[in-house]
Amino acid sequence: MESKRRGILERLNAGEVVVGDGGYVMQLERRGYVKAGHWTPEAAVEHPEAVRQLHREFLRAGANVLQTFTFYCSEDKLDISGNVTNITGAQINEAACDLAREVANEGDALVAGGVSQTPCYVESHSETEVKAIFKKQMDDFLKKDIDFFMAEYFEHVEEAVWAVEVLKTSGKPVGATLCISPQGDMEGVPPGECAVRLVKAGADIVGINCHLDPLICIRTVKLMKAGLEKAGLKAHLMIQPLGFHTPECNHTGYLSLPEFPFALETRAMTRWDIHQYAREAYNAGIRYIGGCCGFEPYHIRAIAEEMAAETGVLPPASEKHGLWGAALEMHTKPWVRARSRREYWEKLLPASGRPKCPSMATPADE
Repeated sequence: MESKRRGILERLNAGEVVVGDGGYVMQLERRGYVKAGHWTPEAAVEHPEAVRQLHREFLRAGANVLQTFTFYCSEDKLDISGNVTNITGAQINEAACDLAREVANEGDALVAGGVSQTPCYVESHSETEVKAIFKKQMDDFLKKDIDFFMAEYFEHVEEAVWAVEVLKTSGKPVGATLCISPQGDMEGVPPGECAVRLVKAGADIVGINCHLDPLICIRTVKLMKAGLEKAGLKAHLMIQPLGFHTPECNHTGYLSLPEFPFALETRAMTRWDIHQYAREAYNAGIRYIGGCCGFEPYHIRAIAEEMAAETGVLPPASEKHGLWGAALEMHTKPWVRARSRREYWEKLLPASGRPKCPSMATPADE
């Protein structure tokens, strides 16, 4: 049964802000449902209640889109991982679609069917083989009620282009995000050229996700925007960055940081960092604003709250949150009451509480 709600392009074409959801694999790893390393999404079948709950938290926080929990769900990745012996990629894809749709229907959210980079590309560089993998995933999604496709987390623009070309045959809108730095993709293709290639392949929405922090990712999207303008092309812009500070801005992002993946907590963005990010993304012309690894529901709520002036709505989760600390006005301690102001939180320089730790690290890829 087709969804009757307004589609992603209807919303973006009208100039509306679309709030994306946050990170699934890292959040579910911390909750005990995903195994770090290959990060495969079999929890959609093994523990649907965990995936459903996280979808629901993102929806309550204000997400307008729920992505299917299908990251790294190509058959070749599942085979290599060794995490799955009696569950197929098709079963995971279909279960993930059902979970996302179930929760999306509790609000006005859209469902995005997600595909990501494959081991096959690195091993074979065979366009035929890689496209066959994407085609198989697409066919799984088309059996279900999804609203649009998202090709996300690609380090090589060539592979992302192949994904877009396959997904466009569905007749549904397609978004495409690369996990690259301002320096470009892994082959050195600049962000502007990457965007041009994606749009020429048929992408309706282009942008950046994962690997680096919000303000760095905004820089990269700005480069993509400039490339499209120079080429005379148009597309909607999106961004779903890390929820961790990565000032090192190295080429492969947080994967090369010594804290990845089990000691990233001290790099976590605060909700106030996310307010700044959402505003800067909006000012850069980006209208699809969400998060990736490290983005928890309260981060998504911060996006929705920052964008409330533009959208005219606050999310349900804001019922339990005083804007800019306003709920602290009733605290018994006067020094805590003094923190019930926007000015306090905007100027705060949070301490880590770790006096012997450096503020930055040396990435392994440098």
